Amino acid sequence: MDFYCKICERSFDSEEALKMHNDAKHPVEIKKPLVSVSKKTKIQIRNWSIAVGIILLLVIGAVFLANRKSLPPTTIEGHIEVSPPSHILKEPMSITVQKHMLEHADGSGPPGVVINYDCENFECEPDLIPKLEEFAKKYPEFVYVAPFKNMKVKIALTRLNRILTLDSYNEVMIEKFIKSG
Repeated sequence: MDFYCKICERSFDSEEALKMHNDAKHPVEIKKPLVSVSKKTKIQIRNWSIAVGIILLLVIGAVFLANRKSLPPTTIEGHIEVSPPSHILKEPMSITVQKHMLEHADGSGPPGVVINYDCENFECEPDLIPKLEEFAKKYPEFVYVAPFKNMKVKIALTRLNRILTLDSYNEVMIEKFIKSG
């Protein structure tokens, strides 16, 4: 009976000769793990990896949402009973306060109109902001002007359930929107 090496296709007279050949020519390497890890540790590593992955996705999602372009609100859902310090603001008005102004200007008056502009993401004419502020001065009882970061448009006028967006200053359109009550 011949003993045959399947790797190099040689025949041997005995099983011992084949074993000696394989040990010398084709040793089988037993690979040992570098570190022995228990089943409990593997489960903990998996769970921590999943937790870190979820946290990473939440952070990326929050950054994305914070930087996406949007439009100012036109509804009062989620508003708070707080009025802005002025009708002409140099800092953005919070969304919840804007919603309250749409409900009633100064917290008790008629529904308000908010004129928002974005001169960070759009190139604004040097006189755009002063012109918009003049409208607020003409209607001091219910018109507000404030910057709004990351808008889809340069200028947005809002009132309850309505919005007018403009890519450039248009006095006639702004006046008509404000007076349309």
